[in-house]
Amino acid sequence: MATVVGLALMSVAPADAAPHMPTAAAPAAASATAAGATTPFTTYEGEAGTLGGGASTVSLTAAPTTQFSSAALEASGHAYAHLGGTGQSVQWTNTTGHPISFVNVRASIPDSAAGGGLTGTLDLYVNGTFRQALNLNSKQTWVYEGNNNYNTSDNQNPADGSPRVFFDEAHTFVTGDPIAPGSTFSLKKDSANGAAFYDIDAVDVENPPAPAAQPAGSISITSCGAVSDNAPTNGSADGQAVDSGPAIQNCINQAQSQSKTLWIPQGTFYVKGTTGLRANGITIAGAGLWYSTVYRDVPVPNSTPLAALFELTSCHVQNFHIDANAVSRSTIGGDGGAMDTTGSNWTADGIWTQHTMSGFWASGTGGKVSNSRLTAIWADGINVNNVSLNAGTGNDLTVTNNFVRGTGDDAIAINSVDYNTNGDGSRTYYNPMTHITVTGNTSIAPWGGKGIGIYGGSGHLVSGNYISDTARYIGLGAGRFGVNGNDLLSATVSDNVVVRSGGNAYSQGQPALHIGNGGDGQNTGVVDRVTVTGNTVADSLYDAVGFSTSTNTQLRNNTFTDPGRNGVVISPPFYPAPSGSATITGNTLTGLRPGSASFANNSAGFNASVSGNSWETTTPPPAGPYGGTPAPVPGTVQAENYDTGGQGSAYNVTSVNGNANSYRPDGIDLEATSDTGGGYDLGWTASGQWFRYTVTVATAGTYSVGLRVAAPAAVGDALRLTDAAGTDLSGPVGVPATGDWQSWATVTTTVTLPAGRQTLTVRQDSGGWNLNHLAFTSSGGTTPATDLAAGRATAESSHTQSYGSSNVTDGNRDSYWESANSAFPQWVQVDLGAARTASRVVLRLPAGWGARSQTLALTASTDGSAFSTLKASAAYTFDPASDNTVTLTFPATAQRYFRLTVTANSGWPAGQLSDFQVWSS
Repeated sequence: MATVVGLALMSVAPADAAPHMPTAAAPAAASATAAGATTPFTTYEGEAGTLGGGASTVSLTAAPTTQFSSAALEASGHAYAHLGGTGQSVQWTNTTGHPISFVNVRASIPDSAAGGGLTGTLDLYVNGTFRQALNLNSKQTWVYEGNNNYNTSDNQNPADGSPRVFFDEAHTFVTGDPIAPGSTFSLKKDSANGAAFYDIDAVDVENPPAPAAQPAGSISITSCGAVSDNAPTNGSADGQAVDSGPAIQNCINQAQSQSKTLWIPQGTFYVKGTTGLRANGITIAGAGLWYSTVYRDVPVPNSTPLAALFELTSCHVQNFHIDANAVSRSTIGGDGGAMDTTGSNWTADGIWTQHTMSGFWASGTGGKVSNSRLTAIWADGINVNNVSLNAGTGNDLTVTNNFVRGTGDDAIAINSVDYNTNGDGSRTYYNPMTHITVTGNTSIAPWGGKGIGIYGGSGHLVSGNYISDTARYIGLGAGRFGVNGNDLLSATVSDNVVVRSGGNAYSQGQPALHIGNGGDGQNTGVVDRVTVTGNTVADSLYDAVGFSTSTNTQLRNNTFTDPGRNGVVISPPFYPAPSGSATITGNTLTGLRPGSASFANNSAGFNASVSGNSWETTTPPPAGPYGGTPAPVPGTVQAENYDTGGQGSAYNVTSVNGNANSYRPDGIDLEATSDTGGGYDLGWTASGQWFRYTVTVATAGTYSVGLRVAAPAAVGDALRLTDAAGTDLSGPVGVPATGDWQSWATVTTTVTLPAGRQTLTVRQDSGGWNLNHLAFTSSGGTTPATDLAAGRATAESSHTQSYGSSNVTDGNRDSYWESANSAFPQWVQVDLGAARTASRVVLRLPAGWGARSQTLALTASTDGSAFSTLKASAAYTFDPASDNTVTLTFPATAQRYFRLTVTANSGWPAGQLSDFQVWSS
């Protein structure tokens, strides 16, 4: 296991021990977690070393007040050791329990006066004795954002000001004997080290294994004429190196034709120019990522768009290093990706990538990136998607046990693209991504982009990852990317640790963890069914968690410590949430600063069910009838006497209103009424709110319910009554215009109730009315229309995951049937048990879902074999503005089986249905 010694441990421990990862400002926040990659190296933070000769530590002491970067902001731990004069040093003790024979230094030295960087050395000492000079450079750092260059990475003019990209990484073997356990080692600025300063962020140390031997029967690239060049690159290519690109491609072709492994021996092999390497269906192996290097040398400035160095289809690559001379992420800077990958069951294992635009840009089915390092990357570290090499799909891909540090865009991204626009204006569409697994990775100090970004698709698992020290953006985000991205329709985000994250890009004060659309600045699309549980968010620069528009989010049992601003915020600045829903429960928040909010809902349209969190200072009473005794039916149920139990149990409100705390402690949405009899009424109604009432029904039967209501203007479909299972008892009830909030009238509906103790819910489908009481009387035996399909057996053509057909008759609006993807036509049917006369079918989707159109046909049968058409195939729109409900009417007919066939869906490539109701009238 790898360890970070000091402020951001990555761990050194026996192989069966859990990694230990304390944080700088709040060591206890992540100390017990097993999150992050298990790596063979130990990281010593510069700021945790022993300073000598007047060296100093530079730390980020407060959240940024500008949108620009700083060296402390881009450093791991948001701190580093500064060696600014001759004789200054930083020292550590080898506590790994192993010898150290290889070091990798993340450091910053100044830019040259005119830009473009310089080279320099820094001296390594062991036990106080000079051992060797380390080569460092600033040729692939220091770009400038002033003079209207914000968020670009190809301006190398220091006169423009506002620099970014301070740190690069350089590695070498230790000269002489390895550094023994217990020995000290230090980096010191001597008189021979000519840079004005050396900012030491971190040092990775390890003892690599011996180089691997060439596999039997493999083809070595040297057999085709590839020639290694072992002169240190140090930020730029060796102009005398041989171009081994054609030889390597020749060997690739031979390996493909002979079904053999391609071998990259020890050495650095150059691929020059703008043409990359292409391989299909082979294994490419090296002697180890410390020994075998493929180096891309592109003439800069460059005007030819670059493909990746490797374009791979269904290949296995392992155990080598990729480097390049790129000086920015743009074409002019000579930047191209390291590996573009697609196909099936491909693997990338033990690859160390530096200085390329991206590390892995990968699509296909069944691929896996594991045990790899990505350091000092210009854009994304690992981007799994559905577009690489024009694949069109990205399913069942895995990203696990990788170490990513210092990327210019997202360290790791799940990137599901809906379409791309072609040069002629046409569009190419892609299949939404499914079942992506991102587990046990470490993402540290991205200077641009997120630690992990989840953009669209469904069925993803992001778990056990360690994310820290984002410079300007969200640490962990679950949403959708841009207007051409796919909606995110389900994901599980669990047991991750997010430390010192968030940022002030574009002066937005971005949260450490974000759920919802708009994380990329485009406030569009659906983000649905994201479960966020067991995560730790520590020392966020601004808010710990931010919500924008999203539905059915579960934020459960997470730990938030020492947020820089607020705890959990719905609709923070720049992240609007005009609508949405979430259950927020069981979360723990500590270390809130004075004047900050533990929880804030800034949106009247976002329905947040908040309960059982540490910041809720009052413990709700046990759930049950108000006053301890259920109200009798027949009888009058006062609206103010909703059950006890608190938010999410007795009621659900999207905002806390009311002035009736003198009547009951919560006083939620209650006000004094001028109606006959006085007392209190229930007000501030809003779509999605509900209140529960426990009653005792004397005799099973049908009851007339007189609802005492007031409304300045008429409200259609204002409310409905449901039972404990969510079954609709009354159908929608409209409220007439009474002229004023305290001008009262009675509207009547009917419900059928079993005898005994029951829990009834008044659901507020639309707001704009007040309710004083509900008077239940016997209706004289009249039986209202009922849903003939409620609780009945179902069948289907297919379903995905747990979304089976039984969900359409279970009375639960939030459960639903979803067919197999991309396999139309699909059908779902209900069995009424016997032929029943019906003339209306009501179809619903979950209330919080975005609008979509489904092409549907309704057929029926008496025997389940021969079906006749009741409604021909047509497109129907499920729109939240219409309660996501579609009603199909037809001449009354006696049938046992009713079947709905789906042939298209604009919102998802499958049939989807929450409720399939069959009514006699």
